[in-house]
Amino acid sequence: MLVRQVEETPSRVSCTTLAAALVEGLRQLGVRQAHGVSGGAMAAIWHALSTGALQVRHFRHESGAVFAAIEEHFANGRPALAFTTTGPGLTNALTGLLAARGEGAKLILLSACTSAPARGRFAIQETGARTLPRELHARGPLFHFAEVLESPSDLPRVLRGLAQGLERPGGFVAHVAVPTAVQALAAVAVDPGEDHSEHRHASIVPVPTPQALQACAQALLAGPFAIWLGFGARAAAAEVRALVERTGAPVFCTPRGKGILPETHPRFVGVTGMGGHDSVADWACAQAPARILVLGSRLGEASSLYDPRLVPREGFVHVDIEPAVFGVAYPAAATLPVVADTGALLRALLEILPARPAPRPPLSCSRPVLAPTTPAGPARVRPEILMDAIQRHVVDASDAIVLAESGNAFVWATHRLRFAAPGRYRASTAVGAMGHAAAGVVGAALARGRRAVALVGDGALLMHNEINTAVKYAAPATWVVLNDGRYGMCHQGMEALGLQADALFPEVDFVAFARAQGADGVRVHAEGELDDALALAARAHGPFVIDVLVDPAARAPALARNRGLARQLAEARGDDVSFPTR
Repeated sequence: MLVRQVEETPSRVSCTTLAAALVEGLRQLGVRQAHGVSGGAMAAIWHALSTGALQVRHFRHESGAVFAAIEEHFANGRPALAFTTTGPGLTNALTGLLAARGEGAKLILLSACTSAPARGRFAIQETGARTLPRELHARGPLFHFAEVLESPSDLPRVLRGLAQGLERPGGFVAHVAVPTAVQALAAVAVDPGEDHSEHRHASIVPVPTPQALQACAQALLAGPFAIWLGFGARAAAAEVRALVERTGAPVFCTPRGKGILPETHPRFVGVTGMGGHDSVADWACAQAPARILVLGSRLGEASSLYDPRLVPREGFVHVDIEPAVFGVAYPAAATLPVVADTGALLRALLEILPARPAPRPPLSCSRPVLAPTTPAGPARVRPEILMDAIQRHVVDASDAIVLAESGNAFVWATHRLRFAAPGRYRASTAVGAMGHAAAGVVGAALARGRRAVALVGDGALLMHNEINTAVKYAAPATWVVLNDGRYGMCHQGMEALGLQADALFPEVDFVAFARAQGADGVRVHAEGELDDALALAARAHGPFVIDVLVDPAARAPALARNRGLARQLAEARGDDVSFPTR
């Protein structure tokens, strides 16, 4: 059952060219910023973007632009726009588009494509179904909506399709390609209408059917249950807390679900998945809840590591807006599926659950031990001490969004940082592309006009960064670099698996790297310098890099992930699984 919150279609516009009409239509759909890289084939689109009402952010690489657009969306809730030219412009954006689909972002890609008369004639950067995979211009696993705008007469239909897609629950990734010659054609004359851009990004909310609601309530009332929070529940923080206070249910969360219930709450157990806490599985084994209410998570590998200890005695009650996720991560577990928006389900559930809170036994084995795990090394910073400083200066003392890059930076941040509100912690776990946070922090900072902080590895920052873009737009972005001269997660993971490979590279001075691009920074050699460095970054007016020389001997809390890899390798060979459990 669906409740429609918004029932508008794009207002009709009257502009000189198709490109200008399209840009104005996107503005009326709620878009405010455009992130991308230019090219000759999109000249008319680039002109329309640059002379229209949108803020154009010109990046250094298309994937960085899309990463920034994703984080703009999650920072302000608006639909995001990315733009590319033909050929490598479009293919360079592919990783970012995969991340947008996996993260559940609302993002529109506007690209150029080869004009009809030049197709099949070896045009420069020829782009279309003849030269590139058809999936780049079609609906499917990558795009929910995709159209080639071959004529100005198609514009109203395309804008209606985008409006309907943006109203759908969850993510929406669309692609509108416009042939170079068509971009400058006169637009179809249309009547101007009311501008609803301030409300365009509202969505249809799926509410539970009465039967599903009753089944859910009966299952939860039948015995003790716990709550497993995922990223899809982030808009229902108030309802989650009300349910916890009403029932006394213990709560744990996925890495992307951090902060939906404050991690200092007395009923909070810990974090599951990569970088999570073993104490959660310990608690689940000791307490053996009858049911686990899963809210807004696919329970994929990064969220659960498919840990069988987290399967409850009577099975899951799984709430999600996507029916396709039920029973996938744990196919053998009993699952009661409930297709609904988390907030809508919980509001309805709170009306029928008993008013008195359930008994609240102590949460045994519930709190992870966060003492430093390694002794202090000479002239190097332990990553856990770095995270504790970030907790004091960034998480507790500011409202900055914190983004964690794939790799050891993500594992350390997920394990040690504690958030009290949703939306403060961002990490990509579906695609997990290196460079997502390094570039995405620019989009988050520009979207809010306030500081955003990226925790990144040195390898990720060398692979991809948008420091130069941040300088151009004075983005209040901070990069905290875990600098150890290696791909840290790969280096430690290979050692843990008993395998060999070279994951080292020459150490880089990232303060010099930042200053060469117009940013400022400070290098941290010892733990006693962390407080001053973070305070200096907080006072900075533009982009700032903190280059932290971390101890390469400090083992990131990735044991569960390495154990899973070891199990896969052993099972493939038919060997017995042998890997330390602690």
